[in-house]
Amino acid sequence: MAPPLEFYFDFASPYGYLASLQIDAIAAKHGRTVSWHPFMLGAAFKATGQSPLPDQPMRGPYHIRDFARSARRFGAPFRMPSPFPFVALAPSRAFYWLLEERDPAAAKRYAAAVYGRVFGEGRPVGDPAAAAEVGAAIGIDPAELTGAIQGTAIKERLRRETDQAVARGVFGSPFIFVDGEPFWGHDRLPQIEEWLARGGW
Repeated sequence: MAPPLEFYFDFASPYGYLASLQIDAIAAKHGRTVSWHPFMLGAAFKATGQSPLPDQPMRGPYHIRDFARSARRFGAPFRMPSPFPFVALAPSRAFYWLLEERDPAAAKRYAAAVYGRVFGEGRPVGDPAAAAEVGAAIGIDPAELTGAIQGTAIKERLRRETDQAVARGVFGSPFIFVDGEPFWGHDRLPQIEEWLARGGW
């Protein structure tokens, strides 16, 4: 069986949100699955010397416009959260807790719910209380989630995942590996689909 596509993203990434709505369907059309990997994009920014897109002169206003335009093109609900950007530490830890204690499907359901709240409703999910609210909405005990993401093992899991992502050259969100081939950005999804269909080029 072919290995899964590897999907790296930050919950505060609008382009990551748009990719999350499409990547599994694209993979499934070619008999593939997707392994989801939230990571802390701030660590990549430190490694590359970059800053969040909205904070960059000239590029910031363009991308604010492009986020909404790209969502409209895909037909996805979109509202910019405030404040933005925000640090998505708590939901990222919650994802890995669910991955370890439940299963990948539960972790993906949670990730989809987080992204839906952040960019579908415009409400950031940066702190444990917000992360627990999202979990409660899909049947996860909020007290259990809040306690779990304070655990040393889960904190270390996210730190390790982030370090490994940066070591692999992941510098943005979304960042997708197909059989080791790296693709950066949701606008590369058509290339990924073609790569899967053709077996590369």
